[in-house]
Amino acid sequence: MAKLCGEREKAKVTLPKLRNIYKPKGKRETHQSMLELPLTILTLAFLLPFAFGANDQGCSVEFFKFAQQRNISDCKRLRTLGAEFGWTYRNSTNSSYTIVEILFGAQIEGSQGWIAWGVNPGKRAEMIGTKAVIGIKRSDNTLKVDTYNITKETKAGCSLLPSEIGFISKTEMNKEVGNFYTIYAKLVLPSEEYNITRLKHVWQVGNAIENDHPLRHPTTLRNVDSTEEIDLNSTSGASTGQYRSFLRSVHGVLNIIGWGTLLPFGIIMARYFRVFPFKWEPTWFHLHIGCQLTGFLIGTAGFAIGLSLGQSSRYYTFHTHQTFAIVIFTFSTVQMLAFRLKPKATDDYRKYWNMYHHFLGYGLLALIFINIFKGIKILEGGSGWRWGYIGILCLLGAIAFALEVFTWVRFFILRSKEADKAKSDDTNKQKTHPPSTQQHK
Repeated sequence: MAKLCGEREKAKVTLPKLRNIYKPKGKRETHQSMLELPLTILTLAFLLPFAFGANDQGCSVEFFKFAQQRNISDCKRLRTLGAEFGWTYRNSTNSSYTIVEILFGAQIEGSQGWIAWGVNPGKRAEMIGTKAVIGIKRSDNTLKVDTYNITKETKAGCSLLPSEIGFISKTEMNKEVGNFYTIYAKLVLPSEEYNITRLKHVWQVGNAIENDHPLRHPTTLRNVDSTEEIDLNSTSGASTGQYRSFLRSVHGVLNIIGWGTLLPFGIIMARYFRVFPFKWEPTWFHLHIGCQLTGFLIGTAGFAIGLSLGQSSRYYTFHTHQTFAIVIFTFSTVQMLAFRLKPKATDDYRKYWNMYHHFLGYGLLALIFINIFKGIKILEGGSGWRWGYIGILCLLGAIAFALEVFTWVRFFILRSKEADKAKSDDTNKQKTHPPSTQQHK
């Protein structure tokens, strides 16, 4: 494929290809204004989560009734697994311990399964180190509840067996409505180890048991993310775990906007508005650079948040998603260097650089699309995320398809006109200069 020209502008018409990016001179004002766009978008992207932070939700009416039956006054919906949590507490006379009563509820969908709630005396709200109360539903619908220490050996695959945790004075498990089950426990928490204003609690739901022992739960994000620090002094159960959940949403939104929308749009601008079928010189260049630079900066912010979230989850990592993200960031950085390190148009190896630049760009697009859908699946935000991004891709695809069809139609029309013109020129030439003939006697 080659570009369309005329005499100097008028050469043979052939199908165009994506040209190299070059840097026009004397456009400092344009570049300065282009930098304002990504900075503005980045600022808004980071301020919105804090301005519209996730609100703690009160518990359902049904769960509130279950809590009242046990004289539990405060309750809330937990942010994962459809779980709900209620609590009440009182301090001891010498404040050396706190008596806490909790009610935890969640659905057990299968014929058997288990629900768990626990507290972690360590520095982080995480599974390892948690002292838990686990209620088991057997296949014959009988119930069992016991206490457990969750250790690194459990994470490594060892069987989880009942053990004393020291501060539980009472436990019970009940079936409430449908498949909704609750665990009630009375805890006597030492004040030195457990701060009720920053209590690190963990909850979980599993669907398999063996010999009355809970088996490993699924490792989806909602299972992995079922931890938080809660303030029992707050009637709404204010927590810091919501912030991490919110960061996951910000991570997804930034990546969809940056890598998944602006970068493809920048490629469309260069493909169809540089030479053929439209020649917007140098507007295409500013739009291309603006989209690529803005997309790269927003995507990099999302990538950085993703790395931070990965670091905060020490025992669970989504390796494929993380590897793809590192590859995308690395090679996108290489692509960004093209703005400064590309060869001159007169260099002999310029055409090979063009091929590398174009093929790497299209390859990155494929990786970006795959990884965004992987991230949506991990995030488990529902069909809204998936169909929202499918809608964005359909819009970009429709624009590219329409421009591609227009390119080919215009190409064939111009080639047909050129062929007709060439034929007409040949006919006129023959009429003006008829071939000489010889007369024979």
